[in-house]
Amino acid sequence: MDKKLRLGLALCGSYCTYEKLFAAAESLVEDYELIPIMSETAARTDTRFGTAYENRQRLERLCHRPVVATIAQAEPLGPKEPMDALLIAPCTGNTLAKLSRGVTDSAVLMAAKAHLRNGRPLVIAFSTNDGLSGSAESIARLLNRKNLYFVPFGQDDPEKKPCSLQADFSLLNETVKAALEGRQLQPLLR
Repeated sequence: MDKKLRLGLALCGSYCTYEKLFAAAESLVEDYELIPIMSETAARTDTRFGTAYENRQRLERLCHRPVVATIAQAEPLGPKEPMDALLIAPCTGNTLAKLSRGVTDSAVLMAAKAHLRNGRPLVIAFSTNDGLSGSAESIARLLNRKNLYFVPFGQDDPEKKPCSLQADFSLLNETVKAALEGRQLQPLLR
């Protein structure tokens, strides 16, 4: 049997998308050895969408290993324990902004920095209520960055949240495969 590629699965705090994420991530288990990563906020915040403990346990069961949830735990993912690809899903507007400016103040951002140092694909599945306003500049800054790919996205609720954008989580696996081939899945806007 062939050894599976290592795929980091990094979660940020867009808790309302966790159900979509976990459903879509089931298909990733078949093709990849998953490395679970959570931002410190995601790893410790209880919300109406579940407790931090429940979300962390669910991710650990899916990946069959403990969650990386600190900057110190995430740093070796670049030099000592490299991944073939890293998927940030969901990626919040806050994380998008920090990534676009080189800020490294969470486990997810450290994993991304350490991973990009190796020249391997970083895939972003964002979910942000201000994608067509405040986060638009960050999205634009990241669009043409080397080794960075986006899960195709669109408006998730144009009537109630006219500026909100969300990745199509059903395309996670297909986007990761395309990124590993060095190509952006198209069309990007859906």
